[in-house]
Amino acid sequence: MLAISSTNDTVTSRKDINGGIIVKLVFLGTGAGMPSKGRNVTSIALQLLEERGTTWLFDCGEATQHQILHTTIRPRRIEKIFITHCHGDHIFGLPGLLSSRTFLGGEDLLTIYGPKGIKEYVETSFRISGTYLKYPIKFVEISEGTIFEDDKFIVHAIELEHGIQSFGFQLIEKDLPGELNVAELKKQGIEPGPIYKFLKEGKTVTHHDGRVLNGIDFIGKSKKGRRIAIAGDTRLTEKSNLLAKGMDVLVHESTFAEEEAKHAYDYFHTTSSQIAEVARNEDITTLFLTHISARYQGESSIKLLNEARAIFENTYIANDFDEFEIKRKD
Repeated sequence: MLAISSTNDTVTSRKDINGGIIVKLVFLGTGAGMPSKGRNVTSIALQLLEERGTTWLFDCGEATQHQILHTTIRPRRIEKIFITHCHGDHIFGLPGLLSSRTFLGGEDLLTIYGPKGIKEYVETSFRISGTYLKYPIKFVEISEGTIFEDDKFIVHAIELEHGIQSFGFQLIEKDLPGELNVAELKKQGIEPGPIYKFLKEGKTVTHHDGRVLNGIDFIGKSKKGRRIAIAGDTRLTEKSNLLAKGMDVLVHESTFAEEEAKHAYDYFHTTSSQIAEVARNEDITTLFLTHISARYQGESSIKLLNEARAIFENTYIANDFDEFEIKRKD
């Protein structure tokens, strides 16, 4: 089971005991439609700490840069922004954040992934306001499929069903190779040296005494990468199951309670019970509910949580500034 810890209940270690990149979800805004006293509009940061040292942002609603001021996130470290769809409560914070990033020392390339129209929106905002950046932006207007891959991560986009084009994203961390069994090597009289490096890479090498050693024989089981799905606004369809399939963690809109199921359908949204059923059926580990309607202020949001937990127990309702560290499986 994934070890997930929240700043609300436990103190977390700054090092992943299984190695690799520390991954932390930071909820910057968890409301739907417009800001309320208790929730700003949608934005989620995924901090990829330690080796990568960067942040990926998912949506950028109005005042996201104000929310960031209350966290340890550094705008100049934001490497990628993934936009689920172009409704205002998911994009109105973009021009301000991108502009401020220039004044905060941002120099590196920033890539924005989103539906058709996101490039025009940002560039029009800059043209009319006379905004100039000191760093390059690359726009990737996406369709369903793989939209990013490097040696550590793959990101898939899945088109959902909303009033306008809307996507969910699957973030798949590639498996890490197992540890080199140093104890066994020493037991066989193979002392540390350059040979360890080649064996760690799974290569076949010839020892100075003539023995042929296959690195695969000395490498432990690979460490499974974390799998996180983050949804944009959507009504419940089979695509919701597709998005959750094979994931460890699901972050999904939960705009309404079950008593508003018809309203949710009419306005292309999901209830907490509906997405809890998806989480149960797809056997994920943890469900986070976000994009909460302003009608569920304060303690009334517990209604959404209770409805979801009656179906899928390991559910959490996200609040602004909640942080959850997602650790590798043991």
